[in-house]
Amino acid sequence: MIRKTFAAGLALAALAFAGAAHAQAYPTKPIKIVVPFAVGGIADTFGRAIAAKLTESWGQPVVVENKGGAGGNIGADLVAKSPADGYTFVMGNIGTHAINQYLMKSMPYDTMRDFVPVAHVLDADNLLVVHPSIPAKTVPELIAYAKSQPGKLSYASGGMGTTSHLAGEMFKSATGVDLVHVPYKGNSPAITDVLGGQAQMIFATMPTVIQQARAGRLRPLATLGAERNRTTPDIPAIGESIPGFAVSNWIGLFAPAGTPPEIVARLNAEVQKIMRSPEIEKRLETEGAKFVPTTPQSFAAFQKAEAEKWAEAIRKAGIKAE
Repeated sequence: MIRKTFAAGLALAALAFAGAAHAQAYPTKPIKIVVPFAVGGIADTFGRAIAAKLTESWGQPVVVENKGGAGGNIGADLVAKSPADGYTFVMGNIGTHAINQYLMKSMPYDTMRDFVPVAHVLDADNLLVVHPSIPAKTVPELIAYAKSQPGKLSYASGGMGTTSHLAGEMFKSATGVDLVHVPYKGNSPAITDVLGGQAQMIFATMPTVIQQARAGRLRPLATLGAERNRTTPDIPAIGESIPGFAVSNWIGLFAPAGTPPEIVARLNAEVQKIMRSPEIEKRLETEGAKFVPTTPQSFAAFQKAEAEKWAEAIRKAGIKAE
């Protein structure tokens, strides 16, 4: 019995040593971060910033691969089905890891079961902007203008299940306006068409449109947070016109389920350092976003709470899965 106990202890010690050695040796080959959206969006921008910093500190190439489509589900599914060895991650968001499961009749992956939350990267306020040809300069004016020509105005979105889509549907439900939804494969092409006047408005994440708004190429009507954004205090919060209306976007890193916890913890620590660097903090402030420091465990709890919150919001808004 003593020999068996001793042998079992040796085996456990060997496993612990092997895990520690693996963590110390990691990474030994290039790492891939999948961004499940088009180039140029906020997930892409900060995904590339994190990849560049990781390449510098880890001594292995960390590359970004854009796999857009289906509201981010195509890229997220690619990672869900990848080996859980710490060499493939996805820059997921509120859509891919909370909302899509309630908006799409068929999901290629299980939002909660197929991933390990690694790090909550940022929260980004959304901004309602319209093409300058729209005469409305406030949210009430936009509502009145849209009601005067039902079905004539369209709003672009980054795809099914994105916050730009959900915000538009919630806006329709809250105000009774009739808008046409035009989904794109990512925010970047959606914003391009709003700039060109092919669509009249978009509920986009602030970092993706704030520069265009400041330059006068788009007209900002409201931020979509619960209160005014500290970087744009002159732009009203939408709740000032539509009480209780609030939509914000979050982005985080996820790994395939089964990824070793020591690798998850190490990447979480690296992301914390990167997002607190002066260079990244300045970019966050300029673009109206903020870093949210969390452990993998607290990020997992946050994701679960977000999924439950949006399930209820979608039900109340009467949004049907497509």
